[in-house]
Amino acid sequence: MSERKLSSTNFQNQTFLEEKCALNELLYLLSKRWMTEVLFSIEEGHNRFTTLKEDLQFISDHILADRLKVLEQHELINKHQLAGPPPKTEYSMTEKGLELSELLDSLCNFAEHKMRF
Repeated sequence: MSERKLSSTNFQNQTFLEEKCALNELLYLLSKRWMTEVLFSIEEGHNRFTTLKEDLQFISDHILADRLKVLEQHELINKHQLAGPPPKTEYSMTEKGLELSELLDSLCNFAEHKMRF
């Protein structure tokens, strides 16, 4: 939540909600634009930056790099550095990431079949 001023009412409200239930923190994380799509794309086998960009054609390089960094920090994906000219980076799902993805699939199905948006 570093993008908010620590003294702001928004920050204080979000902190309160996150302390009430960890689900609020997870929902805040996942509500960032492109976050779930990056996760799903990696699960589908798009494991390099360029293939992720091709799959998520409208995402900017900056946002993709940020989302990958955040997903790695939360241990939802692994980042693998491969040697060789040129060096390559690949991403893969962690067990925690796969478990979350399964839950998100269920939520997507619920939204598709039970909600009218």
